[in-house]
Amino acid sequence: MTGGPLEGAMTLRVYDTRSRSKRVLTPLEEGKIGIYACGITPYSPSHIGHARQAIAFDIIVRWLRKTGYEVNYISNFTDIDDKIIAVSQEEGVDFLEVANRNIEDYFTVMDKLNVIRANSYPRVTETIPEIIEMIGDLIRKNHAYVSADGVYFEIDTAPEKYGQLTGQTLEMVRKGAGGRVAETGSGKRDHRDFALWKSAKEGEPSWDSPWGHGRPGWHIECSAMSLKHLGERFDIHGGGTDLLFPHHEAEIFQSECCLGHDPVVQYWLHNGMINVDGEKMSKSEGNFWTVSEALQNVDPLVLRYALINAPYRQPVDFNTVMIEDSSSHYGRLLSSYSEALHVSKESHIGQYEIESLNISSERLINGMNDDFNTRKALVEIQVVVKELASLLQSNDRDPIRIGEYVTWLEEFAGGVLGILPPRKSASEFYENKLSRRSEIESEVERLLEMRDVARESKDWSKSDKIRDELHEMGVVVEDGPEGTRWHVL
Repeated sequence: MTGGPLEGAMTLRVYDTRSRSKRVLTPLEEGKIGIYACGITPYSPSHIGHARQAIAFDIIVRWLRKTGYEVNYISNFTDIDDKIIAVSQEEGVDFLEVANRNIEDYFTVMDKLNVIRANSYPRVTETIPEIIEMIGDLIRKNHAYVSADGVYFEIDTAPEKYGQLTGQTLEMVRKGAGGRVAETGSGKRDHRDFALWKSAKEGEPSWDSPWGHGRPGWHIECSAMSLKHLGERFDIHGGGTDLLFPHHEAEIFQSECCLGHDPVVQYWLHNGMINVDGEKMSKSEGNFWTVSEALQNVDPLVLRYALINAPYRQPVDFNTVMIEDSSSHYGRLLSSYSEALHVSKESHIGQYEIESLNISSERLINGMNDDFNTRKALVEIQVVVKELASLLQSNDRDPIRIGEYVTWLEEFAGGVLGILPPRKSASEFYENKLSRRSEIESEVERLLEMRDVARESKDWSKSDKIRDELHEMGVVVEDGPEGTRWHVL
């Protein structure tokens, strides 16, 4: 019936930040894709911006695997950093204690959000030898120099590589680079040069190196970890748009000058940022949400639904309306899917060729092949859920036909978008809904009779008041040609 990509589906194209265009995805090795996505710096619990990126690349990986690629997905942890050191000193604990507890928080909340684990999560502290080796190569190739306070990459040794992602000069983008660009030191030859190795400071963690005790600069770590896990050339490098400058620009300098390949990364993919009520999310602005805080008020799969309701490259505005809208759509999906599971009773064995499902499959596939457009995919999910809901409410509740919708939703809403709960959870939801319906049925019917009377007498105010009362009970009322129906959320 639906299966994988249909004949005639458009070729997978991705937006490559470096070329500023959509390009056909052509992997270095046929049938295989290597992806490196910059992970978190675990100095505090994960926030909803981390969730946006993790879910964006989770769906990218899911789709690539769905279309037949063998994907090696790598995402790192920067487990040594100025902020981690600051927290550890403030608390009087080892820096790894700070990093480890926040990495544990990351896995806990991302599991709840149905984010599939990466193939590997390398850490900076586990990659020190490779980082030192890479810095040594850059020094030998005259792209880096040793100074009194560490080792720096010299921008002027490869000026043609500047602005590969941003298309701007350093002076033009310096204000938007964030605090970590200001790595000034007495040993810098030029303000544009950036640190590869920082000489040890008293009371801070450090490692031995040919240039004395110290620790890696921010940028070199990802170049070394991607080389270690994906080789000298790989397909996709990802991260948030906040990493374009200076982090990813610096990676291009380091990796290409060290390895002699131009490019090292074939495609650069960047996800949009999170805004809260139209403002940039920031602790200083008081609009900062950790994932754990968000999940105290929002079901994990509702939050996931909300964060994929825009294509991954677009910014997402996190607000009450967005969450309520996603909750409503997810509620319809879960309600229809759980009831369909009950009705079909494992009868979905591909006996029907349902034209509308094939049409939705083609549209969804073409949307996902157009730079992983999850918004178009969700539109087709909503179309199919509406069809299924009508089928469940009709007199033609053929278990096998309904089973085809179950199969379709599990394939696309579940396998591709990750917004379906496990079957057991869905079945428990349906049983609880039946129990709840039984408890309130007589009261609902009484209120609906009162509403009918009010509508006949054109008392719209009373009719609306009754509908609001039913809504507060968790009841959705639907008026149609066949009369009034209701169901429990």
